[in-house]
Amino acid sequence: MTDFEIRPASAGDLGAIVAMLADDPLGATRESPGDLTPYRAAFERLAADPNQFLVVAERDGTVVGTLQLTVVPGLSRRGATRSIIEGVRVHGAERGSGLGTLLIEWAVEESRRQGCGLVQLTSDSTRADAHRFYERLGFVASHVGFKRQL
Repeated sequence: MTDFEIRPASAGDLGAIVAMLADDPLGATRESPGDLTPYRAAFERLAADPNQFLVVAERDGTVVGTLQLTVVPGLSRRGATRSIIEGVRVHGAERGSGLGTLLIEWAVEESRRQGCGLVQLTSDSTRADAHRFYERLGFVASHVGFKRQL
């Protein structure tokens, strides 16, 4: 696992990131890797927000993983700051390499560095393999999540 570099994503990484987001049954229905226009606008918003950390994992100059970490100040839990891990993806050729673990460990450590008292994430209810992965890394399925399309 030592031959991966985790670094901040750049606008030049968007094609690789979106391709990974689209490379599964769920992502294939909601992502559009052929048109990066909306992703460029989103990247600019992320880049301008100091509480957003969009990172990629690179091996030999190729982007092979990504995640977004959001730091959220709050009042609950005695004013605790928390972080949210989102959009975790590992290129198909790298699955099983330990890269997913490395990305999540990076996010947990960065959350500590940012003063967070809690790290949370959601995972689609159909992703049983992902649930086992997160549980193996110490995450607990303690809540039920709700979403509403706007």
